Amino acid sequence: MPTSTARARRRRTAFRVFTGAIAAVAISPASARDLAWPNEVDARYRLTFDGFNVGVYNFASRYAGNKYSATGKTKISALFGAFKWTGTFTGSGSVDNAGPHPASYGMTYKKGKKVTSVRMGFDPSGVKSIALSPKKPPHPDAVKVKPDNLKHVFDPISATLAISNATGSDACNRTIPVFDGKARFDLRLSFKGREAIREKHPTGQPRELLVCRVKYVPIAGHKPKDFVHPWIDYDRIEIALRAIPSVGIYVPYRVYVPSKIGPAVMTAEEIRITAANNVQIALKQ
Repeated sequence: MPTSTARARRRRTAFRVFTGAIAAVAISPASARDLAWPNEVDARYRLTFDGFNVGVYNFASRYAGNKYSATGKTKISALFGAFKWTGTFTGSGSVDNAGPHPASYGMTYKKGKKVTSVRMGFDPSGVKSIALSPKKPPHPDAVKVKPDNLKHVFDPISATLAISNATGSDACNRTIPVFDGKARFDLRLSFKGREAIREKHPTGQPRELLVCRVKYVPIAGHKPKDFVHPWIDYDRIEIALRAIPSVGIYVPYRVYVPSKIGPAVMTAEEIRITAANNVQIALKQ
């Protein structure tokens, strides 16, 4: 039977996977958009593990001309407060009809008294600089990250913005290249189905979710032995997207990560959108 330390480590890994999944699931540029990017998007998500509430994830993005800035903040408390994890994610760059083009990314998380951070800079070809704190060499068993692995990849936070470019035909038909500062991986999306939803507060938007299967494919920076008999089911991750036609975007509504000790789930509680014409849209569960 796993020790409490092992269980805590597994929970921490699951939370990193599904908070990362929501940010990295929609990176690939899609077809050109017909509508202008919204002025603002603010979202609050509830985090659960094996049915228990464990935390929240807040996301905010702002647009000014062709520039964007975005912030994500996560707070997790599990094992009756014995395990606490907080993280802040920031990103900036430019946007056009093809999608977001990241310029910078930062991530800082705290577990107990330990603080870890990642900083990355981008140029048009991909990652141009990486700064890790604390700085330590990769694990000797890890697959080496090569220069080619850093080309034409996207950081997790800017990926959340790229989902706005999805259309009904391509939203669940993509292979997503991701680099988070340590690991390079692909997220392979495929169509699973559609799901009707109910609204306590009608918005006039379609009451339907587009559900995508997401296969996590490690490329570099990982230890191969971790994927021989993984406790997370990397083939059955799901993300459910909701179309908001009035502003021409999709928003992530739910992320589901199955594991041998219970599913980690991120569910939207409230999403507020300010369109380019300042029209307000509020989605609430």
